[in-house]
Amino acid sequence: MSTTMNRELSEDSAFAAGRNSWNRHYHNSVVQPLLTDLYQITMAYAYWKSGKIDDHAVFDLFFRTNPFQGEFTIFAGLEECLKFLDSFHYSETDIEYLKHALPQGIEEDFFEYLSQLTAKNVTLYAIEEGSVAFPRVPLIKVAGPLIIVQLLETTLLTLVNYASLMATNAARYRMVAGKHIHLLEFGLRRAQGPDGGLSASKYSYIGGFDGTSNVLAGKLFNIPVKGTHAHAYITSFTGIDELKTRVLSHKEDGTTRDLLELAIEHRTQLASVLDVSTDESSEGELAAMVSFAIAFPDGFMALVDTYDVKSGCWLVQHLLEVGRTFWCMELIDHFLMRSGLLNFCAVALALNEQGFRAIGIRIDSGDLAYLSCLARETFERIAERFKLPWFSKLTIVASNDINEETILSLNEQGHKIDCFGIGTHLVTCQRQPALGCVYKMVEINGQPRIKLSQDVGKVTMPGNKNVFRLYGADGHALIDLLQRVDENPPEMGQKVLCRHPFQESKRAYVIPTQVEPLYRVYWTEGRVAQVLPSLEEVRERVQVSLKTLRQDHKRTLNPTPYKVAVSDNLYNFIHELWLQNAPIGELS
Repeated sequence: MSTTMNRELSEDSAFAAGRNSWNRHYHNSVVQPLLTDLYQITMAYAYWKSGKIDDHAVFDLFFRTNPFQGEFTIFAGLEECLKFLDSFHYSETDIEYLKHALPQGIEEDFFEYLSQLTAKNVTLYAIEEGSVAFPRVPLIKVAGPLIIVQLLETTLLTLVNYASLMATNAARYRMVAGKHIHLLEFGLRRAQGPDGGLSASKYSYIGGFDGTSNVLAGKLFNIPVKGTHAHAYITSFTGIDELKTRVLSHKEDGTTRDLLELAIEHRTQLASVLDVSTDESSEGELAAMVSFAIAFPDGFMALVDTYDVKSGCWLVQHLLEVGRTFWCMELIDHFLMRSGLLNFCAVALALNEQGFRAIGIRIDSGDLAYLSCLARETFERIAERFKLPWFSKLTIVASNDINEETILSLNEQGHKIDCFGIGTHLVTCQRQPALGCVYKMVEINGQPRIKLSQDVGKVTMPGNKNVFRLYGADGHALIDLLQRVDENPPEMGQKVLCRHPFQESKRAYVIPTQVEPLYRVYWTEGRVAQVLPSLEEVRERVQVSLKTLRQDHKRTLNPTPYKVAVSDNLYNFIHELWLQNAPIGELS
């Protein structure tokens, strides 16, 4: 599908290298210290006023429930968090704005303090971007001066929440579609604003999509850009007399031929082969396809449902309502064959005579499973009739409000689709609009902190912690184990007691065949502490990480929950602290 229309951005090495270098330094100017909630800054003043400038705190950023009724999440957004730390600084105009926006009476020295504030004393630990992650396991740990780590909260959450949700959604689409189907993100026009559109393109690519229609995302992130044309291009022609250019030179010898005449000749031949009448095909559609083929002879892909499926959709709907399914399928067959497919195949054969090969078709409406099978059967008949084996392999792209359930249904129906173009349901994450990450203080000045709640799911796990992924004998990830930082890490081949954080009876011994520490230091002493992976490497990390999970954790229907446990030491620590902080009731 690497064509003039479905083109990847130039692979010229010098240009690609320059772009990649620039991407590493690309930073969204909207992501700045004022991209936060007001209460973060009012708390910062209250901390400052209380003399807590030198207090040191640790915060955990985590989520409580996996999205989309699944049992895994893909962690994404880390690189943007690091860029934010690197650029964290209140400008003069920021300070002037805050003087007017904050309540009256704030001391001038506080604004001077803010103007000097940076993230140089912050340390950020995180799991690797693109890794599978699970509830309660902190994706990011932030340690440093209380005021600055508090001020980071909202921005870090907004950078991680949508990125991880989007990458997870895309990964789920990739799993249900299968590895041999191309997936294209077509959601810019339906995204939540321009920043949402760019993020959707970037993180759908990380999650496993093959390209995007978003040209700016292609430039900024080096994502393959794909696209064809809209129905408007077809309807912009009403007849063949509107064609201003009809001649196309042969790809090899330069011989010129009238492509329209060739297409009309082939359409007549095809009418008898496909048992349809040329009288019912649209002349305007033929003219549009010829025009587009002349413009992109190496990348001819056309919409074939402008004047066929849609023109009869009211009758198809009526037949379905009265239970005439057989006649409905016959009608769809008739509509698609009479114009869109016939005209496309005629132009494709005309292009072939001039040394070019068409790419394929896009279907944007109707019964996608049935129509894809009809189109494939048509291509195979033509391939056999005209001795053109490649014709049977023409690409079939399907769009039209596709979601995860649509793909699962199409799989059951035995579709012949090669590529899905997915927009609205992907980029807006319609099944679940937010991941729900939270940012909670777990330690201050070396003292653990716990948040209690009647809802046990909202009780935090206190203290500075490490996390290890333990693998079983089959090579799959078995359990994530949280420990206090002063505990010895688990060892391969040694029995480890793993406990449910809050249910005393749920415990098990694990003898890991492999122990993987999940945290790395990504930011310390005012700089990035790791060589950051490229977008392609993060994308590959997603697929490698997913392979570590058993299939039952990844299945769409009733997946098995992945276990997250705490060490015996941490379990006792949590419950001792819980008892210390929980009020004692009085009965009367």
